[in-house]
Amino acid sequence: MKAVLLKQGRLRFGELSVPAAGAGEALVKVKMAGICNTDLELVKGYMGFEGVLGHEFVGVVAETEDRAWTGKRVCGEINFGCGDCDWCRRGLNRHCPSRTVLGILNQNGAFAEYVIIPVQNLRAVPDSVSDVSAVFVEPLAAAFEILEQVKIEPIHKVAVVGDGKLGLLVSQVLKLTGCDLTLIGKHDRKLALARSWGLKTARPEEANGREFDIAVEASGAPAGFETAMRALKPRGKIVLKSTYAGKLELDAAAIVIDEITVVGSRCGLFDPAIRALANNLVQVEEVVDEVFPFSNALLAFERANQSGTLKVLLDLEC
Repeated sequence: MKAVLLKQGRLRFGELSVPAAGAGEALVKVKMAGICNTDLELVKGYMGFEGVLGHEFVGVVAETEDRAWTGKRVCGEINFGCGDCDWCRRGLNRHCPSRTVLGILNQNGAFAEYVIIPVQNLRAVPDSVSDVSAVFVEPLAAAFEILEQVKIEPIHKVAVVGDGKLGLLVSQVLKLTGCDLTLIGKHDRKLALARSWGLKTARPEEANGREFDIAVEASGAPAGFETAMRALKPRGKIVLKSTYAGKLELDAAAIVIDEITVVGSRCGLFDPAIRALANNLVQVEEVVDEVFPFSNALLAFERANQSGTLKVLLDLEC
């Protein structure tokens, strides 16, 4: 099968043997996959990953012992837990000490014609959700995870820092709470898109008033943390969503003096994201800038790495 491989910091488009599904696993034929900022950071050395990239995808189950799944269109939760530890028993396999993570940690990902997914991680995609929209289930689930960790109500003023792919999704999800939300970003086109959805927007230099109860840092850059901190009231909460290869330098004194709560936020459960897509509660297809045939995957990575680019997808069926 064709696959996008990362080795020693270099991408190549090559061939691998089709993997075999073991007990409790499914072989999924990938239909479409999305390139996200985490993929770009992995190429820069984040997590030290080597292998097949890709964790945002939709596909069809080709083989599995559980015949009820055969032929179903699916996406897959990306954290593969052991199933036996306390974290897994509590439904938090994303924190399993021995977990692997699809296309990120010791597990080949979905930038390939076929991918292995544990049956327990499969999630059916409703017919009403297009392939393009289904690729967004994973990042949309990460946005909904914020609501599992932080109570957000209509009385709260919330800032989302970063007008990229994740920031646009997070803003839409948090706005569902009825909160007073502002998306803070630097790019005219992206901010205009947010305003077309009825979201308020601002520039980083306008976020110095310490007026927000909660700030979500989704910029993908260390400078976004500083912007979020400047926006927060004393005793505010900052939610960190960005992942990047570099180190974050912060002024710990400011966190202590203003009694700021820092919340790390990573993956989320897929079901809320699938329901939101099926009920048209969020807009995702407008976030797509370009769809590349899989044979042009390396060119797609170049496009995704260009400043200002939103979502780039890989079509594995053409």
